[in-house]
Amino acid sequence: MTVAQSLLAQGVEASAGEAWTFWLLAPVAVIGAVGMVIARNAVHSALWLVLTMLTLGVFYVIQSAPFLGLVQVVVYTGAIMMLFLFVLMLVGRDAADSLIETLRGQRAAAVLLGIGLAALLSAGSYRWLDGTPVAGLAAANAEHGGNTQGLANLLFARWVLGFELTGVLLIIAAVGALMLTHIVRAPGERPLQPERMRARFRPGSYPAPKPGPGVFATSSSTTTPAKLPDGTAASGSISQILPIRELTAAEAADKETR
Repeated sequence: MTVAQSLLAQGVEASAGEAWTFWLLAPVAVIGAVGMVIARNAVHSALWLVLTMLTLGVFYVIQSAPFLGLVQVVVYTGAIMMLFLFVLMLVGRDAADSLIETLRGQRAAAVLLGIGLAALLSAGSYRWLDGTPVAGLAAANAEHGGNTQGLANLLFARWVLGFELTGVLLIIAAVGALMLTHIVRAPGERPLQPERMRARFRPGSYPAPKPGPGVFATSSSTTTPAKLPDGTAASGSISQILPIRELTAAEAADKETR
């Protein structure tokens, strides 16, 4: 019997501070989880999930797992969720996307199945944990010399195969998401900057305040300066650290023909 199992058999009671922290933050975690499911906006749903992850990090800390709590906050909340929010804002999903149902009645079926799954998990967890004494991770940390060492022993020794398979599944999911969101455009479908500027200067199509007089884009290159009304290059149109590239006679003639 290991030290953690012997401590579990002794029936160590939770401290008052640990109990108070749990009863104060457990409703917050549940509210965040429910808000993630019922939020109509994907960004709001992700923010609700961030709230739940932060409370889980506090739970890990009070259970003598400071390294796991720090990883929960830094990796999951600070890295993965922020990347998820960045992708959502880049793609531009809004609440209108969730109103489209590909199958009739899928929302009602999802709600019923979700409630049934939650009831089954709650009943199973209650029956499995009924009568189990409370035990922290102090003894388990002492057995391996610390929380970080104990977690590394489990991940890279006992459960190394499952850990590697999980990494492979995450890579497959990332590649699949890239394939689903990738849009292939023909070279002529994306307008270049000169075409955009010509469309902007057409009468009645000014989406923003008018630019300075005489400033036109003549190329998509960042090293090509804008032209002033007298034909000279505008010194303030490009960075000073980039060399100014003048159009050759052939390029100028090609621009005129266009």
